[in-house]
Amino acid sequence: MKIRVLDFLLAASCGVMTGLAFPKTDLFYLGWISLIPLIYLLLKLNPARSFVLGLLAGSFFYAVLLYWIPAVPMHYGGLSLGLSILIYILLTLLLALFWGFFALTASFCSRYMRKLTFLVIPLLWISLEFITTHLFTGFPWGLLGASQYKNTPFIQLSSITGVYGLSFVMVLFQSLIVFAAASKKKLVILSLSLLMVLVFHFSGFLALKEAAPSEETFTAALIQGNTSSSTDFSAQPFEKTYEMFQKHIHLSHMAYENGAELIIWPELSVPLCFSCQFQPYIDFSEQLAHFSKETGCTLLLGTSEMAYALDGPLFYNAAVCLSPDRSLSYYYKQHLVPFGEYTPYKKVFSFISKFTHAIGELTPGRQHSLHEFKDIPFGSPVCYEIIFPSLVRKFSKMGAEFLVTITNDGWYGTSAAPYQHFSLAVLRAVENRKYLLRSATTGISGAVDPYGRIITKSELNTQTFINIEITPNQSLTFYSKYGDILPYAGLTLSLIFLILSVIRRSNERTEPKAKKNHS
Repeated sequence: MKIRVLDFLLAASCGVMTGLAFPKTDLFYLGWISLIPLIYLLLKLNPARSFVLGLLAGSFFYAVLLYWIPAVPMHYGGLSLGLSILIYILLTLLLALFWGFFALTASFCSRYMRKLTFLVIPLLWISLEFITTHLFTGFPWGLLGASQYKNTPFIQLSSITGVYGLSFVMVLFQSLIVFAAASKKKLVILSLSLLMVLVFHFSGFLALKEAAPSEETFTAALIQGNTSSSTDFSAQPFEKTYEMFQKHIHLSHMAYENGAELIIWPELSVPLCFSCQFQPYIDFSEQLAHFSKETGCTLLLGTSEMAYALDGPLFYNAAVCLSPDRSLSYYYKQHLVPFGEYTPYKKVFSFISKFTHAIGELTPGRQHSLHEFKDIPFGSPVCYEIIFPSLVRKFSKMGAEFLVTITNDGWYGTSAAPYQHFSLAVLRAVENRKYLLRSATTGISGAVDPYGRIITKSELNTQTFINIEITPNQSLTFYSKYGDILPYAGLTLSLIFLILSVIRRSNERTEPKAKKNHS
């Protein structure tokens, strides 16, 4: 069967609708129907053609979702418009391969597991999402379930299954819709699928009625100094840098006067380094220590730390907690941004340095570590790390009673990227049932409660501070304790279904030959 123009249009519409389910557009309800055209097509066409349409749908999805990509290497990396667009196209096609392989394997298995097709499809989907999260450097930006961050009752499921459970239910629902269309029991299947969705939403609604943790509350402050990402601290006059530092100190004083006990600065909003023994770092460190002692406030700061090794200095992106007694605790960012903070697979991609000098050479941290505020442990994933469910949950499993993430999203201007990044923090709060505080250099700063309700947030490109009362929570969710059981089960079952499909295909080919020989 040939691929018709209509098939291409359906696949493209699938990708576009899925992209529109995410911020900024936030048409999250589209995520419940957007895959129906693709599922319909892959059940009708052979695996090879399904792969092509899956690749097309995925390309349109990532093109819509990541439209802001070209501006970053062009504006901050000094690359040409043409080269920046080429990078965007290549990244889109690379990520779209996961959609292509989903369509290929789903089409193949559906031919030999017809009665279980409705279940095979969502299992394959979350398996590919899980692979997207972990393969190579991993990029779980655009997992289907994350589109539902505003659908507060439904996302309560993620405290058990993680975000993958949300994706599973959404794809299962759409798979059942397509399955029902070809069944004699249309009304029964449609009714059951709608009932399933209502049950998950209603159980989430009941979860929202549960009493919040009742431990002692405290007031935290989020500082948003609105430092431009294009600021070059090494090139600008020291007076300008000092003015930026004082601006953050002033905002911190205002936060303290309004009751803040824990004050959080964004990622690298001013040049801070507690391990560096030269100016202006020593002066800034002393002023911060004085502020902390004078006010009794604990400070969490985004810094660039340095250590010496045999082959030279090592540089880390760090979250440092400064207590009134001048004691320090460090967390070094483990999952660095590829082609931003380091070059992955240098033997392959070393040529990129010929085009831009904007790629850093940071060293990744090696382990999770917690800070303490008044004997209350908390975790501090840095920027990009908040998009990785398994990385964030480890802070909670180690004993973190609330989460803080510091970030710099100024690179992306007022595009959808800061909104998408913030939305992923909402899922991490629910998965771990912890308050999550987010301090961003230019925004969006804000606070999310353990049920994913956004308590407060700032506007982009504004100078402000936010004071918020939060409650630590010692309890662990099922997801915090046991992690990604569902996607691992999905991978296992998908592999079993794939093997069974291959065996049945082999048997079908062998039987005609046997009959021919017998005759």
